Amino acid sequence: MDGLQHLWSQGDAVTRVVAVLLLAMSVAAWVLIFWKGWLLGRVRRDIEQAIPAFWAAASLEQGRERLAGQDREAVLTPLLAAALHAPPAGTLEAGGQRHSQLTRRLRDALHGVLRQLQWGQVLLASIGSTAPFIGLFGTVWGIYHALAGIAGEGQIAIDKVSGPVGEALIMTAAGLAVAIPAVLAYNVFGKLVGACEAELEGFAHDLREILAPQPPSDGAP
Repeated sequence: MDGLQHLWSQGDAVTRVVAVLLLAMSVAAWVLIFWKGWLLGRVRRDIEQAIPAFWAAASLEQGRERLAGQDREAVLTPLLAAALHAPPAGTLEAGGQRHSQLTRRLRDALHGVLRQLQWGQVLLASIGSTAPFIGLFGTVWGIYHALAGIAGEGQIAIDKVSGPVGEALIMTAAGLAVAIPAVLAYNVFGKLVGACEAELEGFAHDLREILAPQPPSDGAP
């Protein structure tokens, strides 16, 4: 802690900007980690409960009510709404086959839900990839600033160099401390989003087959 205080008090504007930037990136990463972890946990539980409840319903209307009651983050209801949507008459959308219409609408709805689930992943990836280099830049600049100050005094000794250099290396450690949680969270959340995506794709596929089954081929009996 004393090293950080000394580095802050002795550092110039560049050093302080780097320190504030790393602090802001760390706060943003941890806020996003806690929020996204809570969100994806809710989504996984809702999917596990809502899909079986929907298929156990006696009617489509009852199934929609069950989804509305259990889909707290609205990842399943957009798929059902897209499947039940009737295209306006006289449009190109209405001119296609029922199966093709459903495929397109469900695909668009699924993409919208996935964008919702993937929100924040780019920020975590950016923090994880840039924070070490920002910390390294702070270290290099801190060393340069310290050596320039020592050279200005006209007396260069190992004890006068080791202290400022060691304090400047704190920036590299700070960059790694910011980046590592962001990278780990990005990987974990990517796996959770992928699992949710598989469940949502399966639900969309089943909706399409139920609401607009494929017509039998010419060779079918």
